[in-house]
Amino acid sequence: MSSMSNFLVQGADAERILNRLSGNNVAVEPGTCVYTQWMSPAGKVLADLTVTRLAEDRFMLVVAEGFHRRLETMLRRAAGPDDRIWMTDVTSGYTLMSVQGPRSRDLLTRITDADLSNDAFPYFTAQQIDVEFALAWAFRLSFVGELGWELYVPSDFALGVYEALVREGEAVGLAMAGMATLESTRTEAGRKDYGLDMENTDSPLEAGLGFAVDLDKPGGFVGRDALLADREAGPLKRRLVQFLLADPEPLLYGEEPVFRDGERVGYLRSGNYGHTLGGAMGFGYVEYEGGVTAAYVREGTYEIQVAGDLIPARASLRPMYDPGGERVRM
Repeated sequence: MSSMSNFLVQGADAERILNRLSGNNVAVEPGTCVYTQWMSPAGKVLADLTVTRLAEDRFMLVVAEGFHRRLETMLRRAAGPDDRIWMTDVTSGYTLMSVQGPRSRDLLTRITDADLSNDAFPYFTAQQIDVEFALAWAFRLSFVGELGWELYVPSDFALGVYEALVREGEAVGLAMAGMATLESTRTEAGRKDYGLDMENTDSPLEAGLGFAVDLDKPGGFVGRDALLADREAGPLKRRLVQFLLADPEPLLYGEEPVFRDGERVGYLRSGNYGHTLGGAMGFGYVEYEGGVTAAYVREGTYEIQVAGDLIPARASLRPMYDPGGERVRM
């Protein structure tokens, strides 16, 4: 996963400036990962990222490869000439290996002396650990909805760590996975992909990311007033909904029209095949002037148009796979 963009942000003013840009609160203890969005003054999502506090005055920012320069530009514009903050692009300095799955802990304990138990290494935390002959940053995060870690290995040591994972992986059923697998699993688990399921015309509330927005944090953030106004205006008129086709044969690719009770109410932003749930899946925005409430979504009968045919579909605001998020905390 080395295509992800990584930035090291340091300085006495780093927390203040990052918190001003971030919808979520990044004033956390060192070793804590924060999922957040950076927004326009209108409350629309401009960047989707994780901010991990490595030390009191040091943060690691990770964002998808397509938004490398956007994130860098937004931070530079937010910092004043007297602010004590420095941003370093460290993307080429790290190789990112994502080790995910129910047996990821079993595999990693074969190449590290670190304690990877839930008590010692909780979900959404980060630690610097030894892996084979390298000292790497391990973030306990998952984009696929399973127990797992993201390893940020210094590039000089990447080959040795990779070979160790492959060697030890034979005993625990290691399989190599690519982007198609990632897209399938993240869709089942309800993980949204910026540039597909949300973009700069969507708010985090519409995209179902209200849990990553702290409207009450001291000092506010860029876009807060717009989001607060949206929340106080009543039920949102458009929301991102997860769909699963009832027929396991048709495929979804995105842009397919969505019908509720015979009327078109939106279209899919992305489509993939859910191998665990047994059918094609997708995310799409449903629009309704009266408000897209949970009851509105639950009580409708949905179909998705695939190559001219209307295919019955199940709709949900919550992830259909592990809706309680228990598997990532195993």
